Amino acid sequence: MNINPIEQLLAAYAAFFPGAQIGSYVDGAILPGEGADIALINPATGQAFLSYQDAGERVVAAAARSALEGQRTWAALSHAERGRIMHAAGRLLRENIEPLAQLESISAGKPIRDCRGEALRVAEMFEYYAGWADKVYGNVIPVPSGHLSFTRREPCGVLLEITPWNAPLFTCGWNVAPAICMGNAVILKPSELTPLSSLAFASLIEKAGVPRGVLSVLAGYGHTTGQQALMNRAVKKVVFVGSPATGGKIAAAAAQRGIPCVLELGGKSANIVFEDANLERAAIGAQAAIFGNAGQSCVAGSRLLVQRSIYDRFVKMVADGAAQIKVGDPASATTDIGPIHNARQYQHVLDMIRTGLQEGAEVAEGCDGQPAESGYWVRPTVLKNVHNKMDVAQTEIFGPVVVAIPFDTEEDAIAIANDSDFGLAGAVWTADIGRAYRVASKVNAGTFWVNMYKVINVAAPFGGYDASGYGRSSGIEALHEYTQVKSVWVETAEKPVQAFGYAPSLDMAK
Repeated sequence: MNINPIEQLLAAYAAFFPGAQIGSYVDGAILPGEGADIALINPATGQAFLSYQDAGERVVAAAARSALEGQRTWAALSHAERGRIMHAAGRLLRENIEPLAQLESISAGKPIRDCRGEALRVAEMFEYYAGWADKVYGNVIPVPSGHLSFTRREPCGVLLEITPWNAPLFTCGWNVAPAICMGNAVILKPSELTPLSSLAFASLIEKAGVPRGVLSVLAGYGHTTGQQALMNRAVKKVVFVGSPATGGKIAAAAAQRGIPCVLELGGKSANIVFEDANLERAAIGAQAAIFGNAGQSCVAGSRLLVQRSIYDRFVKMVADGAAQIKVGDPASATTDIGPIHNARQYQHVLDMIRTGLQEGAEVAEGCDGQPAESGYWVRPTVLKNVHNKMDVAQTEIFGPVVVAIPFDTEEDAIAIANDSDFGLAGAVWTADIGRAYRVASKVNAGTFWVNMYKVINVAAPFGGYDASGYGRSSGIEALHEYTQVKSVWVETAEKPVQAFGYAPSLDMAK
């Protein structure tokens, strides 16, 4: 019996919201929007299957009020109690991995196998930060006087977090967990194209005991609902995951309000392979680096730098492997990659492939830039004979397209790797541990792998250099992002010396 994927999606959504209404999640309930209609598209077919209304100003104002009240309640709890509630949320997320994965797979076009793994990672994020809730302290400072001087780490208050369509559930958990661990409330604005898993997530953590208002989810456009949320006075910090162009606009708007940002932006990461590497492992790693999630990953190893002595041989190995990757139905457990998520991104990927061919690149395997008959499908693509000044080597493609660039020496590889506006990630494959260390220390990247690629964990800090953004979104470093430091001074002297002023007469004081 064949199950209609849209019916399956609706059933999964109804498990969280029995009325199956789509809107914003505010104060424990779904609020319908009042703006323009927004269509949800099935990436596998390119056809609309649901629609809802943009949230609008009234819903944003309600979310801000709820967040202010929820944050006061949440911050008033003991750190240990917040930790217990976050542990409970982690357990409940584990119990709902399958419906969360179904929502993510169908609406985002991601293989169900990957979505199950990402849903599990979200549960682990809550478990990890639950353990940190009562372990972040201030410091006592040995000032050169008799004063007691100490610092407190206090919540920022209400945060606006804006997440993308390529990994909506994962980035939701990645950013919400450390934020609420420190006593903040979050107004989450997921991509208007993929709100469903974030809405379900919000309902689950409330069932675990997180107070209403600690997490609100706004379903709507960035230029309307997102902009209104950004300008709301309740918001004290902005966290954005997405494109550099949009991130720059958000940072500028936040600066006008005098509030800080954490930005995780794009990447054009260099995956460097030396002639002494284990080439079989490196070839598999190169495929994982770029083709997972159809290349729609900010850390994708989209520039494959290969030492010239092995260039032809290694590029053929990667191309032969790419030809065997299964592209197909996201619901199938055997599918390796699904479609590009949306029409705009699909057109960008095709345009970039055609640009590369016009610049002189050749297709070693995959797509030549021609569209599929239906849906947003792009086969895993390897472009060879690329040099680093080409547009395909400098512009983020955000699709299953890797460009193979030759280099001669270690210094050459480092120079090419750093010849980019971005600095999010990178990797080196070599048997020489000294070389591995040298390259890792000299390549400008927030995350760097040696003889591996694309392994991340909530315990390790993550973020970029240069145009890839600033701030860190995991590890203990994320907890520092989500607190503000207060310096407290206490007079301890029995008869303190005042540097200025006159003591009032006790008689006059009466």
